[in-house]
Formats: sequence, structure tokens, C-alpha cells
Amino acid sequence: MNFVTDLFNQYGYVVLFVALMLELIAFPTPGETLMTYCGFLVFQGKLDWGISIIVASLGVMSGITISYFISRTLGTPFFRKYGSYIHIGPDKLEKTSRWFERYGNGLLIVAYFVPGVRHITGYFSGIAKIPYKKFALNAYIGAFIWTGTFITLGKILGSNWEKFHGAIKRYLIIGGIILAVVLLCIYFYRRYKTAIISFIIKSLENGVLIFHSLGKIKVAIIGVAAVFIGLSIVLIGLIQDFLAQEFSQYDTIVTYLVTLIFPENWSAMMGLFKLSTAPEVLLIITLLVLAWIILKGRNRFLETRFLLITILGGVLLQEGLRQIFHRVGPGGNMSTFPSQQTLLAVVVYGFASFMVLRHAKNRRLGTLLFFVTLGVCAVTGLTVIFFQIQYPSDALAGYVFGGVWLSLNIVLMEVFRVLPKIQRGEE
Repeated sequence: MNFVTDLFNQYGYVVLFVALMLELIAFPTPGETLMTYCGFLVFQGKLDWGISIIVASLGVMSGITISYFISRTLGTPFFRKYGSYIHIGPDKLEKTSRWFERYGNGLLIVAYFVPGVRHITGYFSGIAKIPYKKFALNAYIGAFIWTGTFITLGKILGSNWEKFHGAIKRYLIIGGIILAVVLLCIYFYRRYKTAIISFIIKSLENGVLIFHSLGKIKVAIIGVAAVFIGLSIVLIGLIQDFLAQEFSQYDTIVTYLVTLIFPENWSAMMGLFKLSTAPEVLLIITLLVLAWIILKGRNRFLETRFLLITILGGVLLQEGLRQIFHRVGPGGNMSTFPSQQTLLAVVVYGFASFMVLRHAKNRRLGTLLFFVTLGVCAVTGLTVIFFQIQYPSDALAGYVFGGVWLSLNIVLMEVFRVLPKIQRGEE
């Protein structure tokens, strides 16, 4: 790596272009580290950020295009016989073949972030005879995303690029895998939409009678239930990481990035954001939801009861959890895990959005409130990190615990809403 960085210091953009082109042809060059170092040089003012991304992207696109046309010309038999010499043996071909069949061409974008996969996706795309237009669309978009991510990362990290590069790379890989799963769901839904909908409808018809009475809100409730299950799984892992004290690296990296992206002159704006979870504001939101229930609710007593259970229960839940985990936060603050602010933001704003979405005739209003809720939750997490009130892992835990508690209560509320109808039907 020292040899490459020495060359980089002398020849700059040329080395960047050639190194990335060779990596995508399957030569063992440290592409991600090189791009992060390039971002460090941008930070020092020795290279231009925009030109660096363009040059790096052109190098990646050149390399993956060359590998695509080589494999398209030579075909599968050649690589089965000689592919092992460039790390593309029969095993990798079969594994990547299954990967493409499972996830589709769109995941060429994500493949750049997966070590051992990006080097051979160009070759496999040619072997599989993927049309060049489809290949180029996904591969070239992915090239800009990949190079832009690591060069910008190096620029943001500055002199600390080498210290945090390995850890952040791991989180980007995890993020890439999560994105791959999301794209996989979208891909299968688009390709097998009719079959999936038919399967869901059939399952609902043969399932619990409760879901027969949920009406138009059925899809939303199923989605909330899925969120509850997913967050519960995440919650288990989160608690395990907390007990194993594995948050230190995550907290260090996220805190450093937040302080870089949002310097001290953001204090006034962050102070305004902080007001969104002030007790007085949360009380006003709760009263507005209560007024909405009285005006629009179809089962006012049930909805009022769950409003109080969800919000007051959320307050008691976060207090109880913070006493159980009893973590000392930044500046010696006691009991910061999970974050009170992020947990209550999810619970209060989330419940308010659901109630408006459920009863409002104007769906745009519900959609708008949904994005407002996401925005409030996001800035809430930023403020506690910015003011060093809590650690990033505290904020993350607040999101997860709050999401589990909110989704559980929404599902239970809808179940209790339809139980009387089912009981009357049985009588």
C-alpha cells in the first residue's frame, strides 16, 4: 500500500484511474483504501473532489466494461478452464451465478460494496449475456455511488482517514447487505407481484379471523406487524451488543462524523430541533391527537385508552430500561441507554401520524405527517449526539425500543377494535 500511495502522491489522478480499472479487471489493488486516501488528499487541497470522483468512476467503468466484453467474447468454457488464474474459478462462477439469479441485475449497484464479488461481476455479466444497456445502466450508476462514497468519506475523515477507514468500511458492507435485501424484496415484488398478492390474500383468508375485519387499514396493520417483528429481532442483537460492550467503535465513528458535518455554528439550529421533544411540545402533540380522536375517531374510548397506554407506557418503559441498563453517558450523565428523546419522538409522533393516517380522508396529509415524523426522529438523534447528551448507540436504542413499543400497541389497538365484531358474529 505504501508503494501505491507514493505513486499516488506523484501522479494523482492517473494512478487513481489505472488502479481502479485494474481492480475491476480482477487485479488485487486496494481500491477502497486508495479512494479514501484520495479523499484525504482532497481534504488537504491537493486534489479536486469532483474531478477525483469523475476520474475514479471512469476507471471503474473502464475496468468493469473491459471484463464484461472479455467474458462475453470468450464465454463460460474458457473461464471454467483458466478462470482460476485471475481468481474466477468454477466455484466463484457458480456462486456468483446463484447470486445473480437470486437478486437480479439491479444488484450490480450493490456488488461494488461486497469484497470478492465486485471483481467478477463484470465477467459474469458478460458470461450470462446480460444486455449491455442493462449492464451499463446498473454498473455505471454503481460506479459513481461506490467511488463517491469512499472519496467523500476520506474527505470528511481528513487526517483520521486511516484510523477509521476499516471500521467504516465494515459498516458500509453491512449497509450494502441491507440495501441488497431491500432491492431483493422490490425485485421479487415487481416480478411476482400477482403471485405474492394472491399468496398474501389466501394466507389472510385462511388465517386469523381478526384480519377479515380490518378493512382498508389491513395492509397498514400487516406492515406494522412486520415492522414489530423486524425491530424485535434487531432489539435482541442490540441488547447483546450492549452487554458485550461492542458500541465503543460505533459511537466514536458516528460522533466524529456528526461533529465534522455539523460544526459549532449549527448550535442555534440544533437548539430549535431539540425543542421538538421538549416535554411541553410532546404534551401539546398528545392533546392534539386526543382532540383528533374525539372529532374523527370511530371508537373513541379504545383509541383514547391506547393513546394513554402508548405514550405514558413509553415514558415508563424508557425510565425502566435506563435504570436496568444504567449506562453512564457523555459527561458523566447517568442512565442514557436507551435515549429518552429518540424513544419518545418515535412513540409520540409515530402514534400521531398513524391516527391521522387512519382517519383522514386526505391520504396526502397522512403521507406528509409520516415524513415529518421521520424528519423529527432523525433530527432528535442528531441533537443528542451534537450536544453530547447521549452516545449514538443510545439514540439508536431509543429508535429500536420506541419502534417496538409503538408497533406493538398499534397492532393490539386494531385487534381490540375488531374483537367485538368477531364475537358478535360468532353469537
